Amino acid sequence: MLEALVCPRTHTLLRYDAAAQELISDAAHLAYPIRNGIPVMLVDEARAID
Repeated sequence: MLEALVCPRTHTLLRYDAAAQELISDAAHLAYPIRNGIPVMLVDEARAID
C-alpha cells in the first residue's frame, strides 16, 4: 500500500521508517506520523527533518 501514498506537498514517493512509525518525504524533508496504524498525511501534522 505504500506505493499508493505520496507526499501531499511534493507528490513524490515516501519511504517507511518502521522504528519511528513515520512516512518520510525526502523531497520535502518532512516525516508524516503513523497513528494507530493510520498515516496522517497532513502537512501541518508532519515533522520537519534535516
